[in-house]
Amino acid sequence: MRKNILNKLLIVLSVAALFGCKAKKQLVVRKADSTVTVAPTVNPALAKIAAVKEKQVVFNTFSGRAKTKLAIDGKSNDVTLNIRIQHTKKIWVSITAILGVEVARALITPDSILVINRLQGVYIKKPFSYIYNYASRQVNYQTVESLLIGNPIPDLLNENSKVTTGANGNTTLSGNLQNIIYSLLIGPDYKVTQTSLNNAAAGQSLQVSNSQFVQADSRIIPSQINITSTVKNRNIQAELQYNRTEFNQPLEYPFSIPDRFSPAN
Repeated sequence: MRKNILNKLLIVLSVAALFGCKAKKQLVVRKADSTVTVAPTVNPALAKIAAVKEKQVVFNTFSGRAKTKLAIDGKSNDVTLNIRIQHTKKIWVSITAILGVEVARALITPDSILVINRLQGVYIKKPFSYIYNYASRQVNYQTVESLLIGNPIPDLLNENSKVTTGANGNTTLSGNLQNIIYSLLIGPDYKVTQTSLNNAAAGQSLQVSNSQFVQADSRIIPSQINITSTVKNRNIQAELQYNRTEFNQPLEYPFSIPDRFSPAN
């Protein structure tokens, strides 16, 4: 596995970007949720946004393991991601390949991105703004965390959104946010099924699909997250299938750069 493939894998987690206890999970039949309380309002966008916010996954920590298929510019790799999140503070990722051998590790915070590539003995140590080589400047740490957990991107839940009601109880929130055309497809249970971002002038697009919803520790979350990112001539696809998850358990986030490692080019 080449050095740039490993490093870009960790970047795609950043541009993207689980769930529950270890008890057995079952697929959830998604239907209209009558438990959501929405204050009366004359603005349908505000009513829908309030309902979506109420159904977001709330947590302090999360850990999960996902089998992942990654394709970068047509080159495909199968790996396992071990993800740990401390809400609003850090995202820790360990990548393992054949026989469970760790090949790379990353630590993402609101201010920085750190990556070590054990196969090549190199590391990346950059400010969070490094992500703008792969995504628009509207992407921030909370964007990454939200997509990994199946929550809507916070900035897209704004009062200027256009609300369109479709078939089967689905609703679309769409609009223009700082030259980014966005669309959220929301199911009858107020969970986000699809997220679409497009900036034609910059040649950037991001498509995220959430499916295979399960109930985990009283939370309804997607166990399958598919991400497609295009930035000019770069094309990245990631298919994450979570098979082990936990919420709100004490976690460690070990990360250090070995002395023998050198900065990546």
